[in-house]
Amino acid sequence: MAEQARKPAPLLITAELPPDVLAWADALRREHYPPERNRLRAHVTLFHALPPSAESEVRHLLADLAKRAPVEARIGGIMNLGRGTALDVDSPEMVDLHDLIGERMHGLLTPQDDRPLRLHITVQNKVQPAIAKALQAELREGLERRSFSFRGFGLYAWEDGLWRVIADYPFRE
Repeated sequence: MAEQARKPAPLLITAELPPDVLAWADALRREHYPPERNRLRAHVTLFHALPPSAESEVRHLLADLAKRAPVEARIGGIMNLGRGTALDVDSPEMVDLHDLIGERMHGLLTPQDDRPLRLHITVQNKVQPAIAKALQAELREGLERRSFSFRGFGLYAWEDGLWRVIADYPFRE
């Protein structure tokens, strides 16, 4: 039987976390995210749904933008998502890069991707607001503010609720 052709999937772009921050944030996510919904590792999404037809242009753009030194960032606090909790990430340079990518993808962005970016790492979602507020209070008490450097960009395809890796674009060391 011939393999069924893969349906074109929306593209996602992430700001890739360094291994130590990824391990820490992913442990928080595994502990607090509803297990039946936790199908992805911790991440910082820059764009949620670019059209698959833009893949070639996105690949070239990310390769070009990755020719820079790693982008500095800082975990600066806790973000209330209403029915969830996230780590607030401060990185003016990454926000500028997001804006640049957005300008290049003008006319192709979904409403979710065509708004000001609030960088964050979701560690809990789809819970009752009271549960989210309790976790936010707990995390605020002991949160270690961390400075780090993003290691690059990730490009993924969104397929059946999971991400398929397309390419990784590390920043110049």
